[in-house]
Amino acid sequence: MPIIYWIIFGLIAGSIANLIAPSSQGGIVGSIILGIIGAVVGGYLGQRFFGVGVTGFNLMSFVVAVAGALIVLFISNLLMRS
Repeated sequence: MPIIYWIIFGLIAGSIANLIAPSSQGGIVGSIILGIIGAVVGGYLGQRFFGVGVTGFNLMSFVVAVAGALIVLFISNLLMRS
């Protein structure tokens, strides 16, 4: 069930990450897709290193998903520039 939470939070996190750090490549749809990937990455890294992942609809899960989305968007922007 956690993967469904990651996807839902990823949709929201991608939208918020696009507002925080707008990306010219891919537009909002690309940011949402990267947000979903970011939520999965954030959930995995948060669980692995801090014991906090995307576990349900709560504030900490939301923070983890948005942080993961921002990390993936940042890395994506770095890779697209090169």
